[in-house]
This record gives sequence, structure tokens and C-alpha cells, in this order.
Amino acid sequence: MSSATHTVRIWDLPTRLFHWALAACVIGLVVTGKVGGDAMPWHGRLGYAVLTLLLFRLVWGLIGGRWSRFANFLPTPARLLRHLRGQGQPEEYAGHTPLGALSVLAMLLALAAQAGTGLFADDEIAFSGPLTTTVSGAMAKTLTRFHKDWGQLLVIALVLLHLLAIAVYALRGKHLTWPMLTGDKQLPASQGVRPAADGARRRFTALIVLALAAAVVWWVVSPAPPPSMGF
Repeated sequence: MSSATHTVRIWDLPTRLFHWALAACVIGLVVTGKVGGDAMPWHGRLGYAVLTLLLFRLVWGLIGGRWSRFANFLPTPARLLRHLRGQGQPEEYAGHTPLGALSVLAMLLALAAQAGTGLFADDEIAFSGPLTTTVSGAMAKTLTRFHKDWGQLLVIALVLLHLLAIAVYALRGKHLTWPMLTGDKQLPASQGVRPAADGARRRFTALIVLALAAAVVWWVVSPAPPPSMGF
């Protein structure tokens, strides 16, 4: 069997930018949340940014590059079983592995829960979410408690697990960070793995999706206009 390898574009530029922007936002959220006080307005802005990024990723998971689409990495029982048996197909390892996909989905869901509950959170000191007044006081307290306690711990735990997995793979000679920087992987030519589309049209589409996601978040978090006093 030939051992020749070739370069394959796996992660399109929008996916890579999403990944690093989300990582930066999560770090900023943890820092501003711990600092509190005057840092809380920035905590809120970063939360809106995360919501925008998550909405973008939801759409991009349907129309993005081949390996960014949920359909190509959702960890079905069959894929998980093949992975655990070491019988996975080449295309199941080009992007996220089945276990890696579980980690990604868990991270996205945990961040969505954090960002969503943050909209209703009220610490009664330095921050009040834009949708706090739309729920009862008891519900706001429940959501705030989750946001500050269990939700925060879950996100931190998943981030640490993610970093641990990267370190383990690096020790095994498989570097996950570099492909997320360049977009490319060196894969055996015999596998015939198809590259992800990553041209100018695809990137322009991603920009439009991001703008629409930002518009949706802006609409959700913007305060309602005062009632008209006209007759």
C-alpha cells in the first residue's frame, strides 16, 4: 500500500475563525465573571458575542464546508461503535472523530445554556440581563444560580477536558491545533478524502450568515422602545 500523503483542506476559514473567536470569548467571559464589578458590562458584551457565534455555527453546521457540517460528524451509534472498535472509516477521522464530535457538541450546548441563562440573570449588584424582566423573580433567581454555579463549572470542565485531549493527542504525535490554524491536514492519498470548499464565495456566504446572526442577537437584547404617548 502506498504511503504517499497529500494536503487536504479540512477546516474552512469561517470554521477556524469561529473556533478561535469562541475560545477568546470564553476566556474573556471567565475573567470578567471572576473580576465582576466594572468588568460586568464587558461580560455581557462577550456573552452577546458568544450567542452570535453560536447562531452562526448552527447555520454553518448546515451549509458550511464539508467537514464543518453536522451531518458529517454527528456521533451516531454506528460511528461510535466503529470508533471504539478501531474500525472507523477514513472519512470519519478526517474532521472530528466520533468522540471528538461528542466533546464539540457538549461544549456548544453548554455554552448555549450559559449564554441563554445569562440573558435572564440578575446578580442584583452589577449586572442584569436584558430579558430579566420577562420572567418571574423566582425564575430569574433560578437561572442566575445555574449561570453562576453549575453552568460555569460545566463550561470550565469541558474546556479543561478539551485541552487534555489536545495534549494527549500531541503526545501521540497527532497535533490537533495546527490544522485548526491552517485548515489543512496531511492524509494518505490512498484514502481519497474529499476537501472542504473554502473559496471566496463560501467565505462571503459566511460573512452574511454572521451578520444575520448578529442582527438576531441585537434584536433580542435591545430594550423595547417606550410606549408612544400620542393619541
